[in-house]
Amino acid sequence: MSTKAGVVIKGTSAKTGFRLLTALFFMWGFITVMNDLLINTFKGIFELTAQQSSAVQMAFFGAFFIVSLCYFLISAISGKDPVNLIGYANGMVIALVICGIGCLLFYQAANSHLYSDFLRALFILATGVTFLQICANPYAAILGPVSQASARLNLAQGLNSLGTTIGPLIGLFLIYKLFADGTGQVSALGIAKAYLIYGGIFLLLAVIVFFKKLPTFENKLFRSKGIGVLRFPHLLYGVLAIFFYVGAEVSVGSWLVEFIKSPDIGGLPEDEATYFLSFFWGGLMIGRLLATFSLDDRISSKKRIVSMLSIAILVFFFIWAITGLKWQADGLTFSPIAVSNVFTYLGMIALCLFAFQLGKGKASRSLVVFAAFNIFLLIIAIISKGQVAVWALIGTGLFFSVGWSNIFTLSIRGLGEYTSQGSSLLVMAIVGGALIPRVQAYLIDAYSVQFSLIVPIICMIYILFFGFRGFKTGDQELDRY
Repeated sequence: MSTKAGVVIKGTSAKTGFRLLTALFFMWGFITVMNDLLINTFKGIFELTAQQSSAVQMAFFGAFFIVSLCYFLISAISGKDPVNLIGYANGMVIALVICGIGCLLFYQAANSHLYSDFLRALFILATGVTFLQICANPYAAILGPVSQASARLNLAQGLNSLGTTIGPLIGLFLIYKLFADGTGQVSALGIAKAYLIYGGIFLLLAVIVFFKKLPTFENKLFRSKGIGVLRFPHLLYGVLAIFFYVGAEVSVGSWLVEFIKSPDIGGLPEDEATYFLSFFWGGLMIGRLLATFSLDDRISSKKRIVSMLSIAILVFFFIWAITGLKWQADGLTFSPIAVSNVFTYLGMIALCLFAFQLGKGKASRSLVVFAAFNIFLLIIAIISKGQVAVWALIGTGLFFSVGWSNIFTLSIRGLGEYTSQGSSLLVMAIVGGALIPRVQAYLIDAYSVQFSLIVPIICMIYILFFGFRGFKTGDQELDRY
């Protein structure tokens, strides 16, 4: 048993807890990216407009706002931290069970064949994911030294991005191939069958976490009732930063397939365009794994560069290989992207490595650099056509990568007894993933999907502000990260 900053730590090693935690990060990344597939699938099944299909993200990310707000109000009114009372491990078990129930409800929605029932099931699923984030993000942050919190959270987010990378591919196989109806068409029942599998996995994880003796944390610091956490300006700026960051990332992911399908951009059919989601979300995985080394000041500069270059190449070829596997009428075939596109994406990765060098291992500086690169790529995607526009937009995934972990850890610095309460506010801000795509959907219906990319550009401008100024607490020791 050990104690640090008023937090009593009991149980097994932090490494054991972190290993299992990464599996949870993977699974919620996997299930979240399925929304990008559902948007386009539901649009065809229920004949929806862009605004109607964006209700998928409204239902999912709307739950983040409602559940996190309730958590914050309970904490403020009672003066007690719900997670501190039930324990991080128990909280994660409850969250996983709720996720499982939400997935299972897809079967009832398929039987009723009502879009609203699917949205209701998504809301319940997202309720579990929200509570999982409230528990897991601060849990990852306190499983080690404060100076390594961003690196640790980036590693966990890297596994989250592994889920978002392979999620579309597995979803495509299950929904478009294995569970397609007798005529080979996508069906509501096929979607439900896929989610029954996902629900079973969530419930299995709940059992594993329940019986595994994870490190336990108990905050012994006293906190009075009220909303004292709101006196930290850097947290409030961070809440807005999470809102705009998540909104921008989800917007690009949500409408990437629609963008690539456009006749003057990619002109690809939906199932082929969906494969490119893995390159977008795979970019987040590459960036987050690179950030693990970039923000780790315990290793030498030479070893850091070699490690980052090796990781980038290995992960790219992993993405290239799995996206090359396609299910055709005659079985599994290997048909990777063209060599010219391989070099284009490798060029994007090289640009990302250069951005890390400019970031100099500092979370705040990296936010500024990466947001600036994303603004540049989004402008290219707006003014270009064909493959240039396609890969410029896909490349933004590499530069969205450090946003969540860097903003989160910069925002909760110095909160002490208010850490969990501050975490709930930051998770509540994920509602940006519901509202920003809705705004973009309006511009898509009114103008075009290409013009609508002005929305994530505006979001990135705020991230620039947060990385320059908004993150500062006034404490020189804390503000050097």
